[in-house]
This record gives sequence, structure tokens and C-alpha cells, in this order.
Amino acid sequence: MQTRIVHAIAGTVILISLLLGIYVSENWFWLTGFVGVNMWIHALTDWCLMYMILNKLGVKKESTVCTQSD
Repeated sequence: MQTRIVHAIAGTVILISLLLGIYVSENWFWLTGFVGVNMWIHALTDWCLMYMILNKLGVKKESTVCTQSD
């Protein structure tokens, strides 16, 4: 469950910051970059701040990462 939530949050923040960067101020693109850097950090180190936040909020981890039904 956490993985889907983290992807949804990251995608939402990226899309909102892109729209704000286009229509409000170019400074909002820094938020897009911040999310991208955090995604790289997670890919390289397997550490993610959002996972820690979700753990504190009581969101349970999924038991299997990938499941496929035939």
C-alpha cells in the first residue's frame, strides 16, 4: 500500500508544481526538482522520507511488492 501512496503523492506534487510553475511563478519548478532529487535518493539508497512519514501515520507496508494474477 505504501508504494502506491508514495507514487500517487509524488506524481500529484509534480503535476501541481508544473502547473504552478507555468501559470504562477517559475520558482515552483524548484518543488518539481526537489521531488525528483528525492526519487533519485530513494533509487540509490533505498531510503525515503515519505515512507518514514507514512509509517508514523500508521500506514501499513504491503506484504508483497509485485503480485500478478493469471
